[in-house]
Amino acid sequence: MKCFLIWGGCFWLLVTCHAAAAGAPNIVLVMADDQGWGDMAYNGHPHLKTPNFDAMAKEGIRFDQFHAAAPVCSPTRGSVMTGRTPNRFGCFSWGHSLRPQETTIAEALKTAGYATGHFGKWHLGSVQKASPVSPGASGFDEWVSSPNFFDLDPVLSVEGRAVPFKGDSSDVTVEEALKFIRRCAGQKQRFLAVVWFGSPHDPHQALEADKAHYAGLPEKQQNFYGEITAMDRAFGRLRTELRELDLREDTLLWYCSDNGALPKVGSAGGRRGFKGQIYEGGLAVPALLEWPAAFREPKVIKAPCVTSDIYPTVLGITGVAIERQPLLDGIDLMPLLTGQEQQRSRPIGFWESGTKGIGTPSKAWMDELLAAQSRGEEPNDPARVRPDAGKIGDPVPLNTFPGHAAWLDWPWKLHRIENKQTHELSWELYNLANDPDESTVLLAEQPERVPEMQKSLEDWLENVVRSLNGEDYEPVKATVKQLK
Repeated sequence: MKCFLIWGGCFWLLVTCHAAAAGAPNIVLVMADDQGWGDMAYNGHPHLKTPNFDAMAKEGIRFDQFHAAAPVCSPTRGSVMTGRTPNRFGCFSWGHSLRPQETTIAEALKTAGYATGHFGKWHLGSVQKASPVSPGASGFDEWVSSPNFFDLDPVLSVEGRAVPFKGDSSDVTVEEALKFIRRCAGQKQRFLAVVWFGSPHDPHQALEADKAHYAGLPEKQQNFYGEITAMDRAFGRLRTELRELDLREDTLLWYCSDNGALPKVGSAGGRRGFKGQIYEGGLAVPALLEWPAAFREPKVIKAPCVTSDIYPTVLGITGVAIERQPLLDGIDLMPLLTGQEQQRSRPIGFWESGTKGIGTPSKAWMDELLAAQSRGEEPNDPARVRPDAGKIGDPVPLNTFPGHAAWLDWPWKLHRIENKQTHELSWELYNLANDPDESTVLLAEQPERVPEMQKSLEDWLENVVRSLNGEDYEPVKATVKQLK
């Protein structure tokens, strides 16, 4: 049974408990932090060495038009968790959290008997046990998580307890995920493992052995490329052990990044813009998928896809049905993956509202948590615990949408830019098939297409604001929690 988008009305979620569909795979979702589309050897990078990613790109499914739902990290991660564009639940920028009213992919799969684990960067709330937006409160049975990016020798939260680790952050993340996966394999337990690297986020701190691959390049590049090489190594280890545990055949392994390329050191693969921007350089990311039991032959998906598609695709594959599902922005990609369809069935909307991010100094907070817990104390700083994460503020107007929004209806991409102070509007239209760097505005050349796309985008923006204002959350979340 699939999940369907319902346009209009006020709905809330009723989770029904059921077994996963026969043949449903294990799910492993892996995500990089700030890796641009061009930051892969298989995408033509002149220096990077990514043999494990390259191997999967050759053997599995490669997405050539995969997008982050937002041009920065936390919102995109929220889209993976919910299948929804992140402004629907107030996750506007980095450091903003989930709302506990949202139902996550982990909560959904638990209803089908999946064990769930989160490993690595969280950045969707708190990693303290008492928080309403910790990984544990968001559906994960086990979690070894960081409030934000993390580097060498990190302190991580093991289900709320601060624990120091040694080594490269990517190696640490995968080893903790593999401990969970091994236990599940031993118990023949289906699982969801969310493995979110803290690399290659700045500041870049690569091991000397990883930097050595890039000797002769500037130090900053050595560290940046070295972090990606470490991530590639850790990913290769994960993929290898899935095979050794006899899990590879029946495991869906999905990899992508959380936003487009970093300026200066990153590569957008010739696209316009970088992280933080709604142009393709800030949204296009590398993405790979394999599930050998379902897809025997390698293929390339050229239709546009987005991180919001992960949730509905996984729920469709596993047979998890959510009654009265809140509005989804993503679609089930199986028709594209199987070749049943060649084009995306629905456009993709993006909206960068210009809301400021919220500082999340991961290392300082985790060092302080470790010190406090060693004294038998538990910090109760609201900035870290997020006790009011579910609070919905004053209603947002339905007729202004400040910031930069876009509507991608392949090959056309319409940009709507609204000045936050004056509300003055400007529009841009590009044909991405002919103009991937978004350099030639075609508004005048498409007099019939533009009004239709403008209306579709503004209708979608209004719908997003209705969700933001809480219209999806009736009746209250407490009703749902009692069913779990």
